[in-house]
Amino acid sequence: MKKILIVLAGLCVSLALTAQEFDGQNCTSIMVGKLASTDGSVITSHTCDGRYRTWAQMEPAADHEPGTMHPVLRGTMQTKFRGDTTGVRLMGEIPEAAHTYAYLNTAYPCLNEKQLAIGETTFGGPDTLVNKAGWFTIEELERVALQRCDNARDAIRLMGSLAEQYGYGDSGECLTVADKHEVWQFEIVGVGKEKIGAAWVAKRIPDDHVGVSANIPRIGQIDRKDKDMMASANVEKVALENGLWDGKGTFVFWKSFNTGYAKGKNFNDREWFILNHLAPSLGLTYDMDELPFSVKPDKKVDVREVMALYRETYEGTDFDMTKNVKLARSANRMHPADTIVSPLANPWLTTNMQNTLNTIAPGTVEFRRTVAVAWCAYSHITQLRSWLPDAVGGVCWFSLDNPGQSPRIPVFCGTTALPKAYETCGQKQYVPDCALWQFRRANKLATLAWQTTKEGFNQEILRLENLALDGIPRECASPAVLNAFTEYIYQESVRSWKALEEKYWLQFGLGF
Repeated sequence: MKKILIVLAGLCVSLALTAQEFDGQNCTSIMVGKLASTDGSVITSHTCDGRYRTWAQMEPAADHEPGTMHPVLRGTMQTKFRGDTTGVRLMGEIPEAAHTYAYLNTAYPCLNEKQLAIGETTFGGPDTLVNKAGWFTIEELERVALQRCDNARDAIRLMGSLAEQYGYGDSGECLTVADKHEVWQFEIVGVGKEKIGAAWVAKRIPDDHVGVSANIPRIGQIDRKDKDMMASANVEKVALENGLWDGKGTFVFWKSFNTGYAKGKNFNDREWFILNHLAPSLGLTYDMDELPFSVKPDKKVDVREVMALYRETYEGTDFDMTKNVKLARSANRMHPADTIVSPLANPWLTTNMQNTLNTIAPGTVEFRRTVAVAWCAYSHITQLRSWLPDAVGGVCWFSLDNPGQSPRIPVFCGTTALPKAYETCGQKQYVPDCALWQFRRANKLATLAWQTTKEGFNQEILRLENLALDGIPRECASPAVLNAFTEYIYQESVRSWKALEEKYWLQFGLGF
């Protein structure tokens, strides 16, 4: 009875963020070249995993007078609303562009009106390279690139040059930069605690390939003569001066700058799973020291498959996190070695719950970091389509909270206003009507008995996905039409998630 009570007590603990939020395993970006997709789309994507702000806004295009200066800010990812300056610092000012493009202002700005899109993942790199006096963090580089550039190559060159000139003040980062023709992986680090500058490299994903970045640098050898590769002049020098390369043999970027939780490899669970899922014929194995930078998928990839990958919990594999709580049956009913999957099993158990179960029966919970995580702030999958006008050609499939549970709302290059509920962040305050909490309430309730709720969740996700994809504007449309479609899908999603929330309160109302 004591063990049962302990388990029940564990069920009622706060649905706090798990400790895995803080171990560097945050964010996943999947990229698809135009010849690798079913319809010719170029795709980039991003999960913003952590307690980053969830308010979002469309920033309008603007013209600027000569002599106007652009502020370089730090701390914008923790603000509660547009215009909140709490914790925001002015690092410096650079000359403003004569004209800036409209863009979708998320914590990591992700899409502009010209079908330029950016995803992000952090790989950390050596702490000895980080100089906080550098003006630019990665999100500010993204912002300036989206305001000033209409293609991936120019965006990479601009971000690299700005970081070199004014200083990069962030840890090691990867940006997956895409336009309607191609997608690139851009990886950047600082140059030393007392030095202003940046070292960076970028490599294009071949048009018929897919790639993935999940918190590990993946670019290998640098060939500056290759038209599909770019790099700062100082990369090898920075590695040498900081004891990250001995100067012998061929320089490999990821080997020098990967100092994270999978040191010595250029992949982890997510990268191996995604690449292996899309190209099983390659026979990629988890015991390899290095995976290919990108792979040609066995069959062309539809945006729906990318959406499904972002809900992935490795179900049906040896890593299956939907069966992560295994309870041995008593010997008089079944062989002691046999186990059953508990109804509590879900990929998103809190650390307190994991510890509680493992205290009762060591080894009960086996944790692997899945693509979808409970501590995700938001995610996007962005399609870029060259055969359509920019206004409708670029569409950001935007989701709040756990991407394994929440529906996706389309936001277009030509969108000028988001639903009002996106104006406020709900990460560090409970705001019932803000967009985040419209989905988070049902999501968290459902994880208390995921084995019984996941089927209903998946049905609603697919219903709304089909509704949006089948009804999406496919030709030139006015901002009013695009805004209305975004509002329609959002409101339909909110109605659905409210119904799920009410259902689960009835189901669990007398106790979990």
